[in-house]
Amino acid sequence: MFLHVTNASYIEDYKVEVLFNDGRKGVADLSSALKGSVFESLRNKSEFSLFRVDKELETIVWPNGADLAPEYIYFQAFKNEPKLQSQFKQWGYIA
Repeated sequence: MFLHVTNASYIEDYKVEVLFNDGRKGVADLSSALKGSVFESLRNKSEFSLFRVDKELETIVWPNGADLAPEYIYFQAFKNEPKLQSQFKQWGYIA
């Protein structure tokens, strides 16, 4: 199954409540993703909060053209769930 973000809403700081096409809902802290020139402006929380879910890309995108892979957002939302650890290893997010 390919993961897709179906809904997302801003909470605070760099936290986003996300709903995925597998029915899981969680909160992803995306602060660790804000590295590199494309994400630099998003360190400003008011800019960060301007994301939307792109229906074609099926993930979170920002007006400056930045986006994040749904799998990365999923990992950030559920990284502490024991049942998902093998999946995160396969994706290369944990050793």
